[in-house]
Amino acid sequence: MDILFLGTGAGIPAKLRNVTSIALKMLEERKSIWLFDCGEATQHQILHTSVKPRKIEKVFITHLHGDHIYGLPGMLGSRSFQGGDTELTVYGPKGIHDFIEVSLKVSETHLQYPLIIKEIDEGIIFEDDQFLVETGLLEHAIPSFGYRITEKDRAGTLDVEKLRKDGIPPGPTYAKIKNGEVVQLEDGRIIDGKDYVGPNQKGRVVTILGDTRSCENAVKLAKDVDLLIHEATFSAGNEEMAYDYFHSTTKQAAEIALKANVKTLCLTHISSRYGKEEWHQLLEEAKKVFPNSLIAQDFMEIPIKN
Repeated sequence: MDILFLGTGAGIPAKLRNVTSIALKMLEERKSIWLFDCGEATQHQILHTSVKPRKIEKVFITHLHGDHIYGLPGMLGSRSFQGGDTELTVYGPKGIHDFIEVSLKVSETHLQYPLIIKEIDEGIIFEDDQFLVETGLLEHAIPSFGYRITEKDRAGTLDVEKLRKDGIPPGPTYAKIKNGEVVQLEDGRIIDGKDYVGPNQKGRVVTILGDTRSCENAVKLAKDVDLLIHEATFSAGNEEMAYDYFHSTTKQAAEIALKANVKTLCLTHISSRYGKEEWHQLLEEAKKVFPNSLIAQDFMEIPIKN
């Protein structure tokens, strides 16, 4: 699992920061990519990366402000033009269905793949045998959600060296052993697969928040995660302005990370009022409160580790 930032700015595109979009790359885990928000020109940003639109399996929209959704119709259309034929699901607040349907209808964009649109509320919105996705409502000018993505614990690795030492040759039996089954070998021995499999590997957890004031739901969604991605539209000292505009400061994002006991904090949604020469100062403001902080830049990639 890796996070790739396709856009890290706030409100409007800037020369060094496009508007918001984040790719969660799970090519090893499920051969797919999940996209969180799709601001204007997201597909242009994708052109500068290894991301293939046909690999995008799900899109999660945090809220319906333009800097988070204006790139969605174009991306959906391009995915079809570029040979994407597998099902794609879009999750988002009430209104996302109308936005997509009207955009595609008026432009006469005909997709060559099944598109499912799910309008969400708080709670579990997706679960399979690998992942669980939960949402919580944040504090913003319009309904804005945070997403908590939990990878379920993975089975331990097969101890191939121990199998060889015990004279158990490779073959179909290995799959049964890895599943922890009791197996009878060709020589008559009966072995317990659990003796040859390491402990379960703890799944990774990442929380991606939409635009928000500092709030308790942000803490709940981020509790004990490996990576928290939190907006930091304003610098420390501008808490009153952040409150008035329903956003957060660098310091407030760091305080959420501290309260939630996260491993790593990454700041994003940086206002264009802050030039490149000021980014380091924004980061230092967060680090004073939460030392293990990063500040996102377009095309920056972060591996998600336990």
